[in-house]
Amino acid sequence: MKIRYRVLGLLIVASIITYVDRICISVAGTSIQEDLGLSLEQWGWVLGAFVVSYGALEIPIGAYCDRVGPRRVLTRIVVTWSLFTALTGVAQSFRQLLVIRFLFGAGEAGAFPSFSAAIMRWFPQTERARAQSAVWMATRLGGALAPLLVIPIQQAYGWRASFFVFGAAGLVWAAAWYFWFRDHPAENPVITKEELAELTPSVEPAGGHAAKLQWSVFKKPTMWWLMAMYYANAWCGFFYLSWMYTFLVRGRGFTPNELLALSWLPFLLGAGANLIGGWASDALVRRHGLKFGRRVVGFCGLAAATGFLALTIFTEHKVWTVVWLALAYGSSDLALPVAWAVCLDVGGKHTGTVTAAMNTAGQAGAFCTTVCFGYLVSAFGTYNAPLVPIAVMSAVGAMAWLQIDATKRVAD
Repeated sequence: MKIRYRVLGLLIVASIITYVDRICISVAGTSIQEDLGLSLEQWGWVLGAFVVSYGALEIPIGAYCDRVGPRRVLTRIVVTWSLFTALTGVAQSFRQLLVIRFLFGAGEAGAFPSFSAAIMRWFPQTERARAQSAVWMATRLGGALAPLLVIPIQQAYGWRASFFVFGAAGLVWAAAWYFWFRDHPAENPVITKEELAELTPSVEPAGGHAAKLQWSVFKKPTMWWLMAMYYANAWCGFFYLSWMYTFLVRGRGFTPNELLALSWLPFLLGAGANLIGGWASDALVRRHGLKFGRRVVGFCGLAAATGFLALTIFTEHKVWTVVWLALAYGSSDLALPVAWAVCLDVGGKHTGTVTAAMNTAGQAGAFCTTVCFGYLVSAFGTYNAPLVPIAVMSAVGAMAWLQIDATKRVAD
């Protein structure tokens, strides 16, 4: 097996762990709210605390990864987020939980820009969307596994135990990554000359003039359209990571057994859609060029998500609710690896900075979803109310894709 595919394998495992750790709190949400006596508004702020610190640190940590490489940066990130995952299980009050989740977000900040920096160093341009699609597919597998793992642990040992279990997994991964991975293919002692020759023409070297944060990337329209698109898309994507389980339990009356039977479906479709989106985009790039190959998949995905979210609003049936939610998530996820591939296309040696900037905008959208959701339910008396702005923002994201040109680099 080629060394770059082993690198991708480690990134896939990390992505699964990341999303199991993230979604653990969402799956256990109703139990935590009842145990700690949290209101819907307070729960929204607990979920939003992660987003605030995560988004605030994305750009500086992404730029730091450009400078020192993903080996050391990802090791620190995974160790930190794993520790705060475990600490979530000891929270005894709203304030304690708020602080721990804020620090959890700070610890995880920069993870996916660092994944992208590793892909940029280890994969040629024609394989990057597929590599990104595998990483994002893995996040959805983590999301699908979360209820299957969390609910049985929660039923047997209580909600706190699940955080202790999942916090340990990241520490094992961090040790393996630090001792095996190298920041550039040429530094790997067992890579073949043939594979190195495949990578050399198109893979950017580490270090060099990428040592300084390039604020000039924000002068380019492509950067702002990427950020606008990802901000809008995050309204949809983060709903599934934060509020979906509460929505199903309190908005559609799901029991724990019904959650166990059906709630994994959106993440399973998301996993498949991530693979399809990345492969389709790379194939279209080879046939029709970079601009069309990236843009068309992104636009079609978010446009379809808008329609399926609208159907969810008008559906009370439990099974059809999950079906429409799954199709909406799958459609949105068609565009996800393409967005990150565009960052590699336009960012070059500053991939960490560009992906971090896009993801920071996404966290702003995620914050709006997490905090506004509870207030909208309280204001309108229905769990359908927050789905309206989520659907609208998906349509906005689709329109933004029509302005994104992956051939226009934002950094030299």
